[in-house]
Amino acid sequence: MSDLDFYAHVATRGDVLGVGIGAQPAEWEARLGADYLDDAGSGLLRRDYGLVELSFQEEDGAWPCFGISVRAHRLGQDTESTVPEPLRCAYGDFAPWTSFADLVAAITGLGCSVVPDMHGTAPGTNRYRVPESGVRIFVDTDADAHGPAGDVWSLSVSPAWWRRAG
Repeated sequence: MSDLDFYAHVATRGDVLGVGIGAQPAEWEARLGADYLDDAGSGLLRRDYGLVELSFQEEDGAWPCFGISVRAHRLGQDTESTVPEPLRCAYGDFAPWTSFADLVAAITGLGCSVVPDMHGTAPGTNRYRVPESGVRIFVDTDADAHGPAGDVWSLSVSPAWWRRAG
């Protein structure tokens, strides 16, 4: 398996190593390990694993995950410490950049599609959606310090998108 397999899995399934929207922080720690940074306040928790960033909201004493973001652009600065060890064990080494064209080919190879979803995109970024999963893919369109144009910036899973696809 490769890093491209990881991105294609997230894009088509909306989970990371089998954990997804609704999972509690302990479930994520069991899969991705204890090497993370938490930023908590006002009933919200952001857990940052480097490549994977998670959002939780307190609900009656529980903390279900309501957002998953795979921050591929962070690998351009450091592939070694940015990838959690369980992901490295499952998928091998991660490249600093991932071509959107390669990711689309991997997604379609898994029987899913990718469509433009440009509403509300920021300058220098195009947004696409995998209709079968609801996952959004953000692509850098400007060659700059962030990386080459046409490479994946991030993937995003949210409950609204996930419920529609699920």
